[in-house]
Amino acid sequence: MPTTTLITALIDGLAEGTVEVVDLTQPLSERTPVLKLPEPFANTPPLTRRALSRYDERGPMWAWDVLELGEHTGTHLDAPVHWVTGRDGEDVASVPPGRLVGPAVVIDKSAECAENPGYLLTVADLEAFEAEHGEIPEGAWVLLRSGWDARADDEAAFLNAGPDGPVTPGPDVEASRWLARARPLAGFGVETVGIDAGAAGTFDPPFPLHNFLLGAGRYGLTQLANLAQLPATGALIVVAPLRLVGGTGSPARVFAFVA
Repeated sequence: MPTTTLITALIDGLAEGTVEVVDLTQPLSERTPVLKLPEPFANTPPLTRRALSRYDERGPMWAWDVLELGEHTGTHLDAPVHWVTGRDGEDVASVPPGRLVGPAVVIDKSAECAENPGYLLTVADLEAFEAEHGEIPEGAWVLLRSGWDARADDEAAFLNAGPDGPVTPGPDVEASRWLARARPLAGFGVETVGIDAGAAGTFDPPFPLHNFLLGAGRYGLTQLANLAQLPATGALIVVAPLRLVGGTGSPARVFAFVA
């Protein structure tokens, strides 16, 4: 089908209601959970805001604020330069727009994560998905559905810190290597606070998905919502971070087009 016809079909589908736009973004506010690192590491601040004017003597016809927040707050993109293995790679402003739009592939492990909050995605899981749905296409965003977005309004439940550290799902070491090397993905997304599992600091290497994925020039996407509304394959994802020069990451608005 010619490109113009495909675009026209998408426009018509949106107008007719046969294509739905699903917002995959968590609301961003002062209550948004943020990553908590142990001492002596520096932590990102939660979002705070200061009013510049509110239709008053500081600005009689307008309202606006000053925001302070970390690059990696809320639903956000991880650029390769976020991690030491990608330190010579792209910052947020350098990410080609074409890599921010692509097929969405949803691997649903919500049942497993309900039984085991520290569930680790394996290569066997990825191969089983491909056996059922076909090979993950070039430029795809692989999204891990864990059901974790249901916890987003409760910081303690969302971060799920135990006596030995956070307990959240994510890929194991070999799955992390597979995601970075076996398929030409654009990136990997999760509903949790970070792309690695909560226990990943104890893995070898530590934080393997950050290590392999960002080191391979790919991208991470965190704190997603509404993955339950997406099919396993067939949706189109649009990731829209700020075009932040030198940015290691950026809050993003993320949408999916679903037939």
